[in-house]
Amino acid sequence: MEFNNNLPIYIQIMNLLKTKIVSGEMNGGDKLPSVRDFSKELKVNPNTIQRAYQELEREELVFTQRGMGTFVTENINTINKLKRTMATEVVEQFFKEMKNLGFKQAEIKEIISNWFEEGNE
Repeated sequence: MEFNNNLPIYIQIMNLLKTKIVSGEMNGGDKLPSVRDFSKELKVNPNTIQRAYQELEREELVFTQRGMGTFVTENINTINKLKRTMATEVVEQFFKEMKNLGFKQAEIKEIISNWFEEGNE
């Protein structure tokens, strides 16, 4: 994984795991890699992984079972809420960048409409 210097690494790891959860790559009840294994895989300090896991647990996206590991929440409502939040952020960023390029709302609608008509999905 390539890390962005403008964002703390633990947040980037959280975002990676959130994306895996909302995309279905990781399902409710799935076990996350151990802190030690994940830190080796990503080549980061284990404390960084631990902090990401703690923050995800605080957000109720994962839970820890002592001696067993950390697992993805099985609460579908929590996962769906996260998915909606992430989608809203993507849309807001898209419109912000399109407006920065000088596009008006009608032009953006036309571009999106054309994109779908061309069979993109």
